[in-house]
Amino acid sequence: MAQQNTVYFTPASFKFMRGLARNNNREWFAAHKQDYEDHLRQPFLRLIGDLAEPLRQLNPHYVASPKPVGGSLFRIYRDTRFSGDKAPYKPWSGASFYHEATKALARGTDGNTGMMGRLDAPVFYLHVQPGECFLGGGLWHPMPETLKRVRNYMVNNPASWKKATRSPAFKRVYGELGGDALSRPPRGYDPEHELIVDLKRKDYVCSAQLDDAVLCAPGLVKVLIRHYTTALPVIDWLCGALDLDF
Repeated sequence: MAQQNTVYFTPASFKFMRGLARNNNREWFAAHKQDYEDHLRQPFLRLIGDLAEPLRQLNPHYVASPKPVGGSLFRIYRDTRFSGDKAPYKPWSGASFYHEATKALARGTDGNTGMMGRLDAPVFYLHVQPGECFLGGGLWHPMPETLKRVRNYMVNNPASWKKATRSPAFKRVYGELGGDALSRPPRGYDPEHELIVDLKRKDYVCSAQLDDAVLCAPGLVKVLIRHYTTALPVIDWLCGALDLDF
C-alpha cells in the first residue's frame, strides 16, 4: 500500500511547533500560518485519512475522520476563558479516534446536534509535540456516572479486567495505566478489594512514548495500528462496561 511509504511529518513540523512554543502570540502565528498548514495541519489530516480504513478493520465502530472541522484533529486554538494561561495556541497537535456512538449521540435521534447531551466513550489518541510524542487510548476525565459504571463493572468482572491490563503484551508496550486517581478509595467500595488501586482511578488510559523520528519516518500508519491493537483489549473492556458496541 502507498501509505506504507508515506511520510507525513518532517523536521519542519517540529520546527514550527518549537517556534510556536517560544512565540505563542497572534502576530507570530499569523506570520507562520502557512507553515502550520503545510507542515502540521495538512500532513496530520492526510495521516488521519490514511488511518481510517486500517482503524475500521481493527474495529468497525471506531472512526478516524479527516474532516477539517469537527473531525478527529484537535483545533490549535486554546480555550482561555477559564485559564490563567492566556496563550492563544497549543504548541502541539493531537487527534482523537472516537467511537461512532459519540457522534451519533451528539447529532441526536432527530438529526439535530446537541439534543442528547454528552457520551463518554473510550478513544484512541495520538499526540504530536517535540520531545513529547505519544499515543494511547482509554477514558480521559469521564463524568462521575461513567466512572461509577466502570467501577461497578470492574467489581463484577475482575478477571477480565486483569486479563486486559496485565497481559505481557500490554505491559511491554504500555506498562501501567496512567491518569489521575483518588487519594482514598471511592465511597461505597471495599478498601480491601483486590483491585482497589484501579477502582481509585479517575482516568482509565494507557499511553506509550514515541520518538520524534518515528513520526517523521515511513510506516507510521503501521506503527500506530500495531500499538492500537495492543490497547484493543482495554478499549474492548471499557466499551463493555458502558454497553457500547465493539
